[in-house]
Amino acid sequence: MHAFIAAHTAIATAPLVPEIRLHLATEITPIWQASESWLAKSGVEPPFWAFAWPGGQALARHVLDHPDRVAGLRVLDFAAGGGIAAIACAMAGAEPVQAAEIDAMAIAAIGLNAALNAVRIDALDEDLVGSEAAWDLILCGDVCYEAPMTRHILPWLRRCAARTEVWIADPGRAYLPESGLQEIGAYDVPTSLELEDRTLRPTRLYRLRAS
Repeated sequence: MHAFIAAHTAIATAPLVPEIRLHLATEITPIWQASESWLAKSGVEPPFWAFAWPGGQALARHVLDHPDRVAGLRVLDFAAGGGIAAIACAMAGAEPVQAAEIDAMAIAAIGLNAALNAVRIDALDEDLVGSEAAWDLILCGDVCYEAPMTRHILPWLRRCAARTEVWIADPGRAYLPESGLQEIGAYDVPTSLELEDRTLRPTRLYRLRAS
């Protein structure tokens, strides 16, 4: 997996977070140009981990700009993708930092990206929904993009919020809940028309209230 990621991505930075280097899909890398049929034939899930989505960038920017809010905390980056928010937390002094994903390729990418930035991230290859909250802070970047995903995770996140701080960064996805959110930050995230329907995504950062 590590060899595949190295061969199909480039080491680059996200527009909003130039401090963090990542293995990313770019216009010149094979995985950017790969079709769904090629991915299926190669046994590769859609490479969401290879893109720095607006939610993850906003979380990482907020953490790096306010390191006092995470330093010394036990942090989980939930549905972490390539781990940009987790890496920011480790750079800001959080410990331990865990990043959860259900895609094995994403787990490999998190490890490579952590090494690129000389930080330690514990990557968890499992669906944590339903587990007891063992963290001081849970970060969720761009997780409300489809109804089944939101129905699966939101009740658990609200239960976690009774004892753990939960942040959700959302760039205007359709299934973000309409209530139980307290805005704590806002960022304009540059993006690509290949990924989004505009070149700038206003992204808001919320604290989730308990159910």
